[in-house]
Amino acid sequence: MKNLVVMLPTLDEEYGLREILPQIPKQKLSDLGWDAEVWVIDGGSSDLSIEIAAEYDCKVIKQAGYGKGAAMRTGFNKFLQSNMDALVMLDSDGTYDPLEIPKFLAQLAEYDVVVGDRLRGNIEPGAMTRLNYFGNHMLTWIASALYGVSTNDLCTGYWGFNKSAIAKLKLNSMRFEIEAEMYTSCVKEGLEIAAIPINYRSRIGEAKLGSVVDGWIIFKKLLVRRIFPNPVEVITGKGNLDMD
Repeated sequence: MKNLVVMLPTLDEEYGLREILPQIPKQKLSDLGWDAEVWVIDGGSSDLSIEIAAEYDCKVIKQAGYGKGAAMRTGFNKFLQSNMDALVMLDSDGTYDPLEIPKFLAQLAEYDVVVGDRLRGNIEPGAMTRLNYFGNHMLTWIASALYGVSTNDLCTGYWGFNKSAIAKLKLNSMRFEIEAEMYTSCVKEGLEIAAIPINYRSRIGEAKLGSVVDGWIIFKKLLVRRIFPNPVEVITGKGNLDMD
């Protein structure tokens, strides 16, 4: 059996967790040869997120720092310290379908990284506003033009990684620009990336991503990493993924 982490960055997502945790196909994953653990990387939830995670036997990890990027870097760091073989991450707000996890693992047999493509998949009516849809397409086009490696959905929150791929990532993002930085780091490190169409559903609960402000931050991250491929933490020898 191989060991899999299903990672869920979480901040006050009790309703989303209640919906998606029962849908994680642990038995099917076991049949495919994967022993799965669910890690909830919590950013200081004040609702019932932690209690619900415990109810479903998830491992709860308190993130260092604040923001989605900090949560993911905390999870990546813990993963590299573990004996786990692969990691699939998805948002805990109900927008992504956990039943699609086996599709990511199938592609990881041939690729270093697998990206869930919402824009060429099935977007549920009302799941993405027109502004977000346009913004996602624009940022994706800009990323592909800047880096010369095509990406279909820059801002997706559904990713799969082999352990060796995560070990090569160089990241310092703290917020929602983390996915864009993951793409830039994958390109710099020459990782093989596969994109698979996925379903994208309406969010459960209040949205945390701001269309214009966060879009501008993502754009700036693309420009900064194009000029300075490595975060300053790597250049100065102070680490990058380590959030401890």
